[in-house]
Amino acid sequence: MTPAENTSARSLLVDTGIDEVPGAEPTRVGSGRGLAYLGICLVLIGLNLRTVFSSFSAVLPELTSGAGLPGWAVVVLTTVPVTLLGVFAPLAPVLARRFGSERVLLGAMAVLTAGLLLRPVDFPGAGHLPALMAGTAACGAAIALCNVLLPGLVKRDFPHRLGLMGGLYTTAICASAALGAGFTYPLFASTGQWTSALSFWALPAGVVLLLFLPLAVRQPHGRHQSVHDGVNVWRSGVAWQVTIFMVLQAMMSFSVFAWLAPILRERGVDGGTAGLIVSASIALQMLGSLFAPALATRSRDQRVINTVVALMTGGGFALCIFGPLELIWVWTALLGLGQGSLTAVALTMIMVRTRDGRTAAHLSGMMQGVGYGLGSTGTLMVGQLHQGTGSFAAAGVLFLVVGALAAVFGYRAGRNRFVGG
Repeated sequence: MTPAENTSARSLLVDTGIDEVPGAEPTRVGSGRGLAYLGICLVLIGLNLRTVFSSFSAVLPELTSGAGLPGWAVVVLTTVPVTLLGVFAPLAPVLARRFGSERVLLGAMAVLTAGLLLRPVDFPGAGHLPALMAGTAACGAAIALCNVLLPGLVKRDFPHRLGLMGGLYTTAICASAALGAGFTYPLFASTGQWTSALSFWALPAGVVLLLFLPLAVRQPHGRHQSVHDGVNVWRSGVAWQVTIFMVLQAMMSFSVFAWLAPILRERGVDGGTAGLIVSASIALQMLGSLFAPALATRSRDQRVINTVVALMTGGGFALCIFGPLELIWVWTALLGLGQGSLTAVALTMIMVRTRDGRTAAHLSGMMQGVGYGLGSTGTLMVGQLHQGTGSFAAAGVLFLVVGALAAVFGYRAGRNRFVGG
């Protein structure tokens, strides 16, 4: 594994349990075959972490009409799960110290499966809205725990395969969004029911839950304590520059998951084609996330690449709204490459702006809590602007501004400076 590949893998696999005393032991699997089985389970968990976002947006017009959702409910349903990614992220290490990472991850997958099953339920006299709200909130909380714990497990249990496992893990998460975007509308078209299309995504989550169950329940676990020392990232200007860069990235990233399909459909693209376009854009995100960290780590300074990919993302998003529809595949390709690269270089900042693993773990926790918590305002603002103006034009202007701000903070975060001096 090259240094660039190693840095790329480590940037996405920061162990947030690094402050545990005593340190958590690797998952007990008993053999090489058991380790391979564990690796498959972890990758399959990653493959379920974004379908909740992209499946909802793929059938949003049908769902809104069929469930009779008011405009405010649509805004809330696209915002709440992202907000909860930030709210519940700090709880993951606390729960892991008490119960063990494997058991908490298993519990999170159980909650995710239950939330996906609950979303389409129609309560007599109350309609679909209560179940949609509760199920979506449960999914957001569960994904928050998985987001934090899964990278640490991958890093802890596969220290000599970080390149392979890091690549498989991150690709699985991108593929999760692509699958939700690409297959939900065809499921709706074949069944005629948006409820069936959404319910389907509980099936793969439930299968992974059953596969991971025997591994998780037999893991021994002792009490662990948390010891905090080293650099205080919350008092570091560099850490805040990196974190705000992450916030702006998250604002655009989750807005793409939540609103790109509705944007295309409002412009006249049919549901099936819109799903394919979004899936192709997300596939290009994988390509960007594969190569961008290697480019970013070739030098000690990431100002140029941070600025370029931020402008590509903001510009690509705006062109999807304002650009000629005949070139929509070009605009979404630009958006996909930019967004994948932007997400990857934002995460890469964790490693290149810190000097040790402990500081990197603390910066990662700060970025996830603040990044996802404030990043959800992107989906909120797009929804409110659309509800208030009746079109996505204002959202296009918004993301030109967000892209420009991301370029400014990406430039500052990319300077050759370190958290803690």
